[in-house]
Amino acid sequence: MPQFFNKRLILLLASIIVLVALIGFSLREREQLSWPEQFLKDTAGWFQNVFHKPVSTVTGFARNLNDLQHTYDENKKLKSRLDEYVKLKTEVQDLKKENEDMRKILGKEKDNLRKTSHIQATVIGRNPSRWHEVITINKGTLHGVQPNMAVETSGGLIGKVKSSNKFTSSVQLLSSMDPKNRISAVIQGNEDAYGLIEGYDQKTQLVLLKRIPFDKKVKKNSNVITSGYGGIFPRGLVVGKVVDVKIDQYGLNQTAYIKPATDFYDIRNVIVVKRDIPSAEEQHAGQEGDDGE
Repeated sequence: MPQFFNKRLILLLASIIVLVALIGFSLREREQLSWPEQFLKDTAGWFQNVFHKPVSTVTGFARNLNDLQHTYDENKKLKSRLDEYVKLKTEVQDLKKENEDMRKILGKEKDNLRKTSHIQATVIGRNPSRWHEVITINKGTLHGVQPNMAVETSGGLIGKVKSSNKFTSSVQLLSSMDPKNRISAVIQGNEDAYGLIEGYDQKTQLVLLKRIPFDKKVKKNSNVITSGYGGIFPRGLVVGKVVDVKIDQYGLNQTAYIKPATDFYDIRNVIVVKRDIPSAEEQHAGQEGDDGE
């Protein structure tokens, strides 16, 4: 029995010595490897190549998704800033024109057509069958909202208040097909061209600015704003940009096709714009009241 254990111990020690010797031999730097070592290295290299490409592809795809998400967020921010820039540009251009006019008539008083106050509101209702006609907001007469007040988003004008209750109001959109929905507007340029917003082309989703004199030169991509001369809306509310101009069938007027500055399909938060200067009707009513006294 002791001899058997001595033989097994000797065999174990011999195996350990051989294993250590092989490890030491394999760790030496040599120009040529033995065929078992070469086989093991080639096998390991092949498996690395096989698994490296799928792993790299998955890793790259995940990285691209992350980059795409960052790009999407950045584009949203840039688009918001671009809308603000376009709005600011139109306001600056119109202020410059107004300043020139003021200099020409220096010494004469002129009402400030831009003087306004604002009421923030949220869209709380929209009938699917009249999606492009009317929206309902959560502000009414109790908050100072009255019929015919202009309504806009951060992008630009969307319509006017059609009716108002104590707590809610109905807003008629520019995309409404109501022929009575008319708004005085002006196309900015070296020489301003005035007209009336009358109608909306559902097919092209463009606002129609009609009754522009035939001799006015209207350039594409010109900015369009409210003129302030309709007696209801203030001046300077952004409507959109000119994408096309056509002469009417009689050749007396032009119609400009305007791409709206805001998306009528997706409206959530709005601003009701109250013109601080009283309209002609309000001034006339006030004068009649003074005469009655």
